[in-house]
Amino acid sequence: MTTTSFPASVHASRLDRASALAAEAGLDGIVVGPGPDLQYLVGVEGDTIERLTALVLGPGIAPTVVVPRMELAKVRSTAVGDLGLAISDWVDGDDPHGLVAGILTGASRVGVSDALPALHVIPLADLLGVSLELATPVLREGRMIKDADEIAELRRAGRAIDAVHRRVPEWLRAGRTEREVAADIAASIVDEGHRTVEFVIVGSGPNGADPHHEVSDRVIVDGDVVVVDIGGAVPSGYNSDSTRTYVVGTPDSVAAERIAVLVRAQQAAVDAVRPGVTAEQVDAAARGVLAEAGLAEAFLHRTGHGIGVSVHEEPYIAPGNDLVLREGMAFSIEPGIYFAKEWGARIEDIVVVTADGCERLNETPHALTAV
Repeated sequence: MTTTSFPASVHASRLDRASALAAEAGLDGIVVGPGPDLQYLVGVEGDTIERLTALVLGPGIAPTVVVPRMELAKVRSTAVGDLGLAISDWVDGDDPHGLVAGILTGASRVGVSDALPALHVIPLADLLGVSLELATPVLREGRMIKDADEIAELRRAGRAIDAVHRRVPEWLRAGRTEREVAADIAASIVDEGHRTVEFVIVGSGPNGADPHHEVSDRVIVDGDVVVVDIGGAVPSGYNSDSTRTYVVGTPDSVAAERIAVLVRAQQAAVDAVRPGVTAEQVDAAARGVLAEAGLAEAFLHRTGHGIGVSVHEEPYIAPGNDLVLREGMAFSIEPGIYFAKEWGARIEDIVVVTADGCERLNETPHALTAV
């Protein structure tokens, strides 16, 4: 377990807001397991394990961390210790689910974070005698609206990943494999200021037609269109995510024309972002440009996803999502076009909703880049 770099006062405010939102939602308590929500609320990072670690909070409940004693020192080194939160530690042979149930005595409606596994959800439900529900609608509210410090960290992440994209032409060339190029990119992600590499996609030629292709031993050849989608976490735990499309040598004229349309579609979606519009309206702006060019069927996914302590979080910029955008929301704008067994292309920037539009956090060129 590690900690994020925000001061204790920030985490105290987040805890107060989460408790208030729980009360508004009619929840008597919330149980938050390891994952992005726990990281956001108290700065504790780590994966869930068979030993229960959980934060229990809610209206009238002093936020309490239930943690294995063997992890106690690590948890105290995070904002949990800085805030002086109540801690209920346990050792093997104890019943940690009973500790949580004791804190929630008398609760009739209890929410759990979406990262809490069934391994812990089922015993808790049995002990509490209630049907647990997802606390996602409550927890997402705080995470969706970024404050000034969070936006500053996302800017930092955006600058760092831009620096990596500027170096891609050094490594992307005919005769090299996707895996070799990806290794150079991964090293640069760390060199440019990230603490972790979250993902590296190098999709050359037909592999680019798979939106979530990672890397392979395919040898890059002249004329390949190559999708490079990369991201990582900066020391605060906030993430970068940016995609550019490159061509090795001279592009096919049809590919160049279609990618030019994609660039316009991406810009149309960016231009549509402002408070008061819905997520689906931003998605439609990109989709409409592609449809006019006869490329609607080549767009296989949503236009974007939120970003913060998790690479993918709410809001999702997708058809049917009538969520109204608000100032401080941060998300990707990343339409793509994909042609099976031929090639694919995607252009992605992170944007933050401002009072009258949006701020784009990535600044490298969007047009097809020849290398």
